[in-house]
Amino acid sequence: MEYRTLPHGGEQISVIGMGSAVVGQNKEKAIVETVQHAVECGINYFDLAAGHGACFPAYGKALGRYRKKVYLQVHFGATYERGEYAWTTSLQQILRAIDWQLTSLKTDYIDFGYIHCMDEEQDLIDYEKQGVLQYLLNLKETGVVHHIGLSSHNPAVVHKVLDMGILDMLMFSINPMYDAGQGEYANGSAQERMELYRRCQREGVGIAVMKPYNAGILLDEKRSPFGKALTPAQCIQYALDKPAVLTALVGAANPQELDAALAWLNASEEERDWSEVSSLMPEDAQGRCVYCNHCAPCPQGINVGLVNKYYDLALAGDPLAEEHYRSLTKTAADCIQCRHCDERCPFHVQQTERMKEIAAYFRG
Repeated sequence: MEYRTLPHGGEQISVIGMGSAVVGQNKEKAIVETVQHAVECGINYFDLAAGHGACFPAYGKALGRYRKKVYLQVHFGATYERGEYAWTTSLQQILRAIDWQLTSLKTDYIDFGYIHCMDEEQDLIDYEKQGVLQYLLNLKETGVVHHIGLSSHNPAVVHKVLDMGILDMLMFSINPMYDAGQGEYANGSAQERMELYRRCQREGVGIAVMKPYNAGILLDEKRSPFGKALTPAQCIQYALDKPAVLTALVGAANPQELDAALAWLNASEEERDWSEVSSLMPEDAQGRCVYCNHCAPCPQGINVGLVNKYYDLALAGDPLAEEHYRSLTKTAADCIQCRHCDERCPFHVQQTERMKEIAAYFRG
């Protein structure tokens, strides 16, 4: 397994995480088997926005001896009083839900307490008025909650919560369909979505990606808008290529489906390559570096994606961007203008011209 570091805290998070919506539809024995298989394979990050309440006691059984090795996302706004998922901003309902979830999970702390599913500004207003946000912040103050997160599909709402300065983690829907403006949760233009990812990177807020397969649509040739099925490895790589992303949360019903996602770990660069979908990306995504490094290898050994990322972050005001840039073994100043990257870039970025621009900006 590979791990990425949470900027606000230093936790090492597995780049492949696990959602609970799919596995939660199973019988308890199957849930326990799949979750334990995930942990044994190195997955240590689990989202608990499940569709069925039965998922929680199953996780409690599965994670008994593993609890301190894993990180759990628990959502303040998801309730299961009737056994099935429901959404609420009622403080009293959330108090009961959190108490029940902690008991079912057999734990007395929450790694990531999430402001749950804020897709409308009015929902956020109600969440604050009802006192839920303050309750969550109080639990962090007392150490019951270790980090604050937000789940949302709406960049505008995410920016409002980022403005509060309270977030350590964001769960956001990222896949090539949404970034291409297609699908139910394709909110914001490609540029607006990328700007959100960059802001999270700049402010040290990690992103846990939900819906990397878009509920399996991208894996199905008949339903995929790209005219062909993508593989789990391509979808996972697409998510991990975005700024600030720490983990891609995959849905798996059983160990076999989980292994299909874990195959990413041993996949070749060609098998991970998602650039074939770039031709269908919207116009505002063209001509912009998305740090995917599909232009590699550079004959000079320049990490073109990182060079671009640190430049964009510097322009956006990140005070550490220049320091990170200067820590690179090879910088834009090492470019020999061979145009290898220009020819391979799926987004038609003129990287050789960018290298001149970046070298001038950083004076080397």
